[in-house]
Amino acid sequence: MRVLVVEDHARLADSIARVLRREGMAVDVAYDGATALESTAIVDYDVVVLDRDLPAVHGDEVCRQLMEQPVRTRVLMLTAAGTLADRVEGLNIGADDYLPKPFAYAELVARIRALGRRAQPAVPPVLVKGELVLDPSQRVATRGGVPLALNPKELAVLEHLLAARGRVVSAEELLERVWDGATDPFTTTVKATINRLRSKLGDPPVIETVPRAGYRI
Repeated sequence: MRVLVVEDHARLADSIARVLRREGMAVDVAYDGATALESTAIVDYDVVVLDRDLPAVHGDEVCRQLMEQPVRTRVLMLTAAGTLADRVEGLNIGADDYLPKPFAYAELVARIRALGRRAQPAVPPVLVKGELVLDPSQRVATRGGVPLALNPKELAVLEHLLAARGRVVSAEELLERVWDGATDPFTTTVKATINRLRSKLGDPPVIETVPRAGYRI
């Protein structure tokens, strides 16, 4: 899942990003509304965590412009103002969910995952293919009931491949959805991660390489 965190308080933004990365998400950070709009014009994010009170471009305007884009990004709006009127206004602008500050990181993660599942096509909360089972919320994968020792990136790649439901996923797509904007686009990290994942998944092989196209389960 690719997430953009838009928050002008740098320490909070970076803290949120660290938590989400530990959960296996690919996270970019913007500290003002103008930078957020520049980022969303380049990357199709699954979820944007959007502070409402932003410099340069207000969070409300960022949300409005996101609603006008052809790719429907889910928006989780954050604000220090937690009254009912504030929540209603934020949702009326187009936000999909609303979380007042201060908040628990566990709730933030759960809400982001819920919004990610509402993307099209909808993704079930637990992904199953034969004897392979992955629960994204618990960060646990098993094969034949045996837990798999996967690191966060391996889990995220497996989640994306399972969510594709047999569709071929290119290396470029995996790089965009699983890694953040700081990753070198010419890196071999996708191939290396796929190779490690294959080894840990065991036999018979689960991940198929489609020549000149990508990978699929």
